[in-house]
Amino acid sequence: QVQLVESGGGLVQAGGDLRLSCEASGSISSINAWAWYRQAPGKEREWVATIGGDVTTTHYIGSVKGRFTISRDNAKNTIFLQMNNLKPEDTAVYYCNVFPVKRIKSWGRGTQVTVSS
Repeated sequence: QVQLVESGGGLVQAGGDLRLSCEASGSISSINAWAWYRQAPGKEREWVATIGGDVTTTHYIGSVKGRFTISRDNAKNTIFLQMNNLKPEDTAVYYCNVFPVKRIKSWGRGTQVTVSS
């Protein structure tokens, strides 16, 4: 079982920045790729970004490319999401988890990000 604790969310104005963190623990030794996902009010949860085990391989959903950066600290089992130039449409609860989705067995509580216009 994997335990995930997301943090770093908050309320910011459009154009502001936030840095999310996700501490992973439990059965994570076999996990290679990690991802951030988000769920906006009234919408399905969507994938946002992925980082591979080599740390340098990253992928992003088109709407956040150039604004968000995913990174990881393997020594601390922590995954980060630096979010710059936030937009109101980025408002959502953000979750980290394994990638791909079919490997996910449970979700953490997530962290709320609210961007005001």
